[in-house]
Amino acid sequence: MARNPQPEREAETDGSAGKETGGVIAVTRALQVLEAFVLGESSLPLAELSRRCGLHKTTVLRLARTLAQSGFMVQREDGDWRLGPAAGWLGARYQAGFDVQNVLEPALRELTLATGESAAFYVREDNVRTCLVRVEGPQALRHHARMGEGLPLDKGSPGRVILAFSGEPGRAYEDIRKKGYHWSIGEREQGVATVSAPVFGMHWRLMGSVCISGPASRLPAEKLEALAQTVIAAATRLSYALAGNTAAPSQSPVRATQWHP
Repeated sequence: MARNPQPEREAETDGSAGKETGGVIAVTRALQVLEAFVLGESSLPLAELSRRCGLHKTTVLRLARTLAQSGFMVQREDGDWRLGPAAGWLGARYQAGFDVQNVLEPALRELTLATGESAAFYVREDNVRTCLVRVEGPQALRHHARMGEGLPLDKGSPGRVILAFSGEPGRAYEDIRKKGYHWSIGEREQGVATVSAPVFGMHWRLMGSVCISGPASRLPAEKLEALAQTVIAAATRLSYALAGNTAAPSQSPVRATQWHP
């Protein structure tokens, strides 16, 4: 007597290892659906979500409906899907972990007023840097890093400062540690200049980097060097604030010849 055929498994199209449990694969796929949206897109049809995720439409539909139950996605009347309020709330809670409203935003606004340029705070997430919060200057850049966007660590002064004070070996990073800051022109994006300094928390734990940015035509090398001390001073004040230290920082910034992992 022939055995009943086993139910056919849906083809794995997301590159997950076969030994992973179904639950892990489901979570990975759900995150794929959420990450399919790019900035500026209000909604996407099911077919486009399926194409971007490399998954069958039936799978994407099942995932979207499950995410919608928790408010992470919403289906519009025309059938398209958009991110739901829970996704925004998750991002807000992520920012709250860095005390954005009480500490970071006021500090960046002060830095913007002092320099006349846009200011931002970057954190490391695995092998990329993310713009956690940004305050536009009076002459905002047309092209700049968007909040939440993952950018390379080895291109641009914010990422190189993070690498340097994370212990990255090499003469270039040793020089950054000795100076306590770094500037770059057109390294990640043509025509954009930045100067950055590290920000520390409790027990000298590296929190991220603060930077100012503007067009290279307005920020040549000599101007970046002149603004470096202003950026270092802002980074020092942020370090005290994020570490919960109410004592006023000294006039001299954190000693440039020392760094702490």
